[in-house]
Amino acid sequence: MMTARHTLTDRLCIILGTDDPAEKAGQTRQLVADWHGGRITGIGTATPPDRPGRPDRPELKPPRDVPRRRIGPTPGGRIALLHAIAHIELNAIDLALDMACRYTDAALPRAFFDDWLGVADDEARHFLMLSERLAGLDAAYGDLPAHDGLWQAAQETAHDLLARLAIAPLVLEARGLDVTPTMIDRLREVGDDASADAFAIIMHDEVGHVGVGKTWFDYACGLQRLDPVSTWHRLVGTYFRGPLKPPFNITAREAAGFAAAFYQPMSERSDLFAPPTEAG
Repeated sequence: MMTARHTLTDRLCIILGTDDPAEKAGQTRQLVADWHGGRITGIGTATPPDRPGRPDRPELKPPRDVPRRRIGPTPGGRIALLHAIAHIELNAIDLALDMACRYTDAALPRAFFDDWLGVADDEARHFLMLSERLAGLDAAYGDLPAHDGLWQAAQETAHDLLARLAIAPLVLEARGLDVTPTMIDRLREVGDDASADAFAIIMHDEVGHVGVGKTWFDYACGLQRLDPVSTWHRLVGTYFRGPLKPPFNITAREAAGFAAAFYQPMSERSDLFAPPTEAG
């Protein structure tokens, strides 16, 4: 049971250990309200669990064994897509909560915790919204298999704030900016405006989340007097397998303050943003 006497990290650890996804999302939203309402006594030093609580379902499989999601007029493919994104949003709740809990020894300002709790609140809202949409299609989170790649990335960067910031928001979440517009278009093409509208809300919020990641990546680099671009290249080369995949949503990435100088050199098409050559 959570009380006002708990520190922020106490509360975060309790929520991270919660198995039921809807309960976790609800507790997250309450925590954020309590934080902003001054009902939490301090940040604290509680250590988050190595793995967050998870329900018995969905079954977790290697990414290659999770069926591909094809959007069509029948609900099966749309349910699979909504389920996959709901799974991502559940992981995103845990990633944001873990970010606010794991790195308290880094002498970060209160604004860091404000920002990541705000991200967690958004992700909780997204998960509940997608769960409601799945219910509208006679489905539920847990009905289909999912993969554990997102939390594996979190485990690999748990020891290093800069590495976590480089990978979670600036590779994995930034990828969502690239692929979500096409999903929205395809959902509208098959007449599923309700799902498309949900994805549009997520897309809008994720621009801000990438921006939060970029802000704190730059801040952490500044504390260590590191160049952000070369440091990001080094960390992505260390913790992310393979090149980054274009095409990139340049407009959304720029809105998040994430310049092409970061991701272009790591692309599998490194000439993607090369300026045109002048004739003559």
